[in-house]
Amino acid sequence: MKLNYLSLALIGVLSLYSCKDQASITKEPKAEQTEVTKEADSSFHYNVDQFADIKILRYQIPGWDQLSLKKQKLAYYLVQAGLEGRDIIWDQNYKHNLKIRKALENIYTNYEGDKNAEDWKNFETYLKRIWFSNGIHHHYSNAKIKPDFDKAYLEELLKATNTTLEGEVLEVIFNDKDAKKVNLDASKGLVKGSATNFYGENVTAEDVDAFYAKKESPNPNKPLSFGLNSKLVKENGELKEKVWKSGGMYGSAIDEIIKWLEKAKGVAENEQQAKALGLLIKYYQTGDLQTWDDYNVAWVEATKGDVDYINGFIEVYNDPKGYRGSYENIVQLKDFDMSQKMKVFEDNVQWFEDNSPIMDSHKKKNVVGVTYKTVNVAGEAGDASPSTPIGVNLPNADWIRQAHGSKSVSLGNIINAYSQAGGSEKLHEFAHDEEEIRLSEKYGEKADKLHTALHEVVGHASGKVNKGVGQTKETLKSYASTLEEGRADLVGLYYLMDPKLEELGLTDNAENLGKAAYNDYIRNGLITQLIRIEPGQDIEEAHMRNRQWVSAWVFEKGKEENVIVKEEKDGKIYYDIKDYKRLRELFGELLRETQRIKSEGDYEAAKNLVENYGVKVDQDLHKQILKRNEAFKSAPYSGFVNPVLVAEKDDSGEITGIKVTQPESFKTQMLEYAKEYSNLPEEN
Repeated sequence: MKLNYLSLALIGVLSLYSCKDQASITKEPKAEQTEVTKEADSSFHYNVDQFADIKILRYQIPGWDQLSLKKQKLAYYLVQAGLEGRDIIWDQNYKHNLKIRKALENIYTNYEGDKNAEDWKNFETYLKRIWFSNGIHHHYSNAKIKPDFDKAYLEELLKATNTTLEGEVLEVIFNDKDAKKVNLDASKGLVKGSATNFYGENVTAEDVDAFYAKKESPNPNKPLSFGLNSKLVKENGELKEKVWKSGGMYGSAIDEIIKWLEKAKGVAENEQQAKALGLLIKYYQTGDLQTWDDYNVAWVEATKGDVDYINGFIEVYNDPKGYRGSYENIVQLKDFDMSQKMKVFEDNVQWFEDNSPIMDSHKKKNVVGVTYKTVNVAGEAGDASPSTPIGVNLPNADWIRQAHGSKSVSLGNIINAYSQAGGSEKLHEFAHDEEEIRLSEKYGEKADKLHTALHEVVGHASGKVNKGVGQTKETLKSYASTLEEGRADLVGLYYLMDPKLEELGLTDNAENLGKAAYNDYIRNGLITQLIRIEPGQDIEEAHMRNRQWVSAWVFEKGKEENVIVKEEKDGKIYYDIKDYKRLRELFGELLRETQRIKSEGDYEAAKNLVENYGVKVDQDLHKQILKRNEAFKSAPYSGFVNPVLVAEKDDSGEITGIKVTQPESFKTQMLEYAKEYSNLPEEN
């Protein structure tokens, strides 16, 4: 589970937000392919590029030089393993993505015509946009990205560079077919209306429900994650899974992943870490879901060591039915200082559960195995790159979390890069008054960090599903993801104003901390996140939905008491919180209800909550917000290029050191990745 939220006070409005022998491996980045631009921390250049609605940043890897060579090798091998699977997310996102990307990249590298022409500049922007989104659909809105050049111009480029792109694949760039990557409007067909490549032609949502209704786990108390690592297709009228594994679908990329994971296992820091890596390798070799669960148990119990990772088919946000996991990889180094400071959440997680406003029958009597670390990212790939989360809590299986615990991480160097690259000018435009600005500037960054910790450590770990109630993807269906993210947000919001945070030494003033957090959350949920939405569109993305339904629900329920007041000043709309104490109570009431919905599997209540409060946009307000935002140049979305780890070798081929460099530009890194890590055919 991912957290993708940061406040305006921290980063501006919305740059925000869960082997064979060594000689056989030839895909190691070469030093000459990368321009080394590393500078002293005080002069590090965070900003790389800006185009369309996107800003590209860099991040540093604090502590890299303090790692032993063995640990550097471990991180390096894990980064390489992640990159080898890069093509998988492209194909998962849309069946024609790889063919389109490779054609456009061939044009980009070989075209010798007029590169000052407006059409060429628009072509370059379009290519950068699909690089950023890992496909032709917007990474956040899920809508197909529209090019600002016509088909005739693209045909000229294809001809000039001897590139082939024709038929449906060419037409789909310009027409209205496959308009949404993930469609959550059931009236349009959750599967048929989604362009994501998790289901074959003629497979319907009803087919999916019927297919998995017949699946039974060997142990009902430990349900397997059916559908997590496969594509469901129809062959001769029969439904069949094409499993993502060595020798199966995506096998050529998975074999490369395995090679690097085997090298990583050879330099593991300890026996438990090596055990987990061995099980992950076995899972990729077999595609067996029981092995996946065994791996997750071993992984969550591997808590010692300085290097950790996330690798696999994990988050299900891109599947409108909530079964299939998107390929993802994050390699991380422990930030010892911050992890020690935040360990207090691990030590007190049971207190938070016991004092939660949810029903006693929904509380865990013994919250086990929760670990929380602030980490520094060493590399990302798949669904985590270029657009990255800021916090992650895994594994996703509720029974593993309840029996064995979970790992929560806050991506410290990512958050720091956002902070260094951003500004607060939009805060002054959208905040109601000077006191709101003052609180955000003084407490906003701390509130964000604590909300991330509470969301991941306490939120996702809290509560339990009633006995006999199925998994949320089955009971709450397309609303499961947004309900879970909103539930975790509400846990954080409820406790951000609790005096317990002062008692634990986490803040000097819980009241002011909570006020800053509440101001930022309501402002974002009801106003500023709308900058990301196209005029006339509904909200589709799970995190955006949850921020709106949380904010809109407490606004409506507190109307008669004037808890939050909608005001107009100089023709501009603002939301002003008048009663913070009562707002905290409302957050608690909504948390209680949201946990009930999850615990009881109440689909109708989930549907009503999301559809009534989280989907529709006030169009008049939206127009005003977009107009007010025109004064600012900062892009609403941010993402990252990854540092490049360059292996230095002696004459015998042994690695003697690993140097951290920075890519020259976004396009340089994307073209380098295409050259080094294209492991799949254009059609899979």
